[in-house]
Amino acid sequence: MLATPLRSSAPATTTQPPTVFIVDDDEAVRDSLAWLLEANTYRVQAFESAEAFLESYEPMKIGVLLLDVRMPGMSGLELQERLNAMGNGNRFFLPIIFITGHGDVPMAVSTMKKGAVDFVEKPFNESELRAIVERMLTQAQTVAADNVRKRAAEEKLSRLTLRERQVLDCIVAGRLNKQIADDLSISIKTVEAHRANVMEKLGVANVADLLKLALSQR
Repeated sequence: MLATPLRSSAPATTTQPPTVFIVDDDEAVRDSLAWLLEANTYRVQAFESAEAFLESYEPMKIGVLLLDVRMPGMSGLELQERLNAMGNGNRFFLPIIFITGHGDVPMAVSTMKKGAVDFVEKPFNESELRAIVERMLTQAQTVAADNVRKRAAEEKLSRLTLRERQVLDCIVAGRLNKQIADDLSISIKTVEAHRANVMEKLGVANVADLLKLALSQR
């Protein structure tokens, strides 16, 4: 039987509380980790296999994954590869903390080269585990907030006409109105009009904010 999440989850949004996902085939480990993390007010979902986790996982959900290296069926390493293939680290970011036995440390180090961010050894040091989870959740929330800002900027930039985008590119390149007019073979007044339209459509009041928004997409 597949493990049931310890708490129900709402649709994924950036405002939803972050979740600590636990994937381990050892029920005692799952229970002890869940108890420790829930006692520290973390939202927890636990699964007995990588397959069970994948069945319910929502890629845009913010969280951190505590993942056992060795499990029957799909191993923790294979799950890491599957998440990487899904785009982990691109549109969404799920920090992976591998759970290892003493003999798995060299393997855990190699997983970090594939995108894992840390690993913890059994038996767990509770204070160290809490510190790692907190650090990774903060990192995941930061990445998620950045992605929200980027998507908002992309939506605003999509409103620009081709000519307005050309004017914006020139502004980003540090060109003055007269230089932009020469570059695009248009009048300075036309440049000024396009520039005003760009500022209005992007919802910015000054060049500094305009540059921040434009450069966030590069």
